[in-house]
Amino acid sequence: MNIHLSQEIKAVCPDFVGACIEATVENTPYNEALWAEITRKGEELKASLTTETVKDLSAIAATRRIYRACGKDPSRYRPSGEALIRRILQGKGLYKVDTLVDLINLASIVYGYSIGAFDADKFDGDTLTLGIGRPNEPYEGIGRGLINIEGMPVYRDATGGVGTPTSDHERTKISLGTRHLVVLINGYDGREDQVKANAEYICGLLQKHCGSNDTAYFIYR
Repeated sequence: MNIHLSQEIKAVCPDFVGACIEATVENTPYNEALWAEITRKGEELKASLTTETVKDLSAIAATRRIYRACGKDPSRYRPSGEALIRRILQGKGLYKVDTLVDLINLASIVYGYSIGAFDADKFDGDTLTLGIGRPNEPYEGIGRGLINIEGMPVYRDATGGVGTPTSDHERTKISLGTRHLVVLINGYDGREDQVKANAEYICGLLQKHCGSNDTAYFIYR
C-alpha cells in the first residue's frame, strides 16, 4: 500500500506518525488463547484506569485533540481506542467478532491507538490518503449505518472513505474470508516509539494467532 497524508491533516497534526502493517492471514471465528490475553489485559485496565482517567492516555488525548481541531466532538463520536477501553471499564467487555477483529481490538486497548483494519482485496487501488471528512460525504460505518464524518479524519481510496478513528467502512471490512490484511495505526500523539511498538505487537499476534509468516510494516508521516 501507498499511504499519503493530505495537507489539511498535516496542518492540524504536523507531528502525526502512522504505521501500515500488511500480512497474509487465516481468519477464524474464535481463538481461545487470544481471548485469554484479552481477558488478562481487561483486568489490568480495570485495576489501573477509570472512565475519567482514560482520556489522559497519550494516544487517546491526542486523538481527541485532533477531533476538536478538525471540528468534531470526540465525546459524541468517540475514537475506537477510547470506546473499547471504556466498554471494559464499564464492565461490558469487548464484543466477540472474529479472530482478526478481536486481535486488533486487543492491540488497540493495549496501546490506546485507534487502529483501522481492512480486507485489502476490497480496496479500490493501492493508495490511501488521510484527509478530513467533508459535509454530506457518504460513509457507512461497520454496524452503525450512515454516519456523519464531516470534520473527522478519514482514509480514502479511489472510491471514497474506508476508515476513520471512530469506525471503519462496511465496504472494506474484515470477514472470515479475509486473506490480505492491512492495518493502520494512527499516532496523533507523534510518538513513533509507541507506534512502532504497537506495530510489532500486532505482527507478533498475527504470527501467533492467524498463521501469518509474512508480516511487515512501515512508518509514514
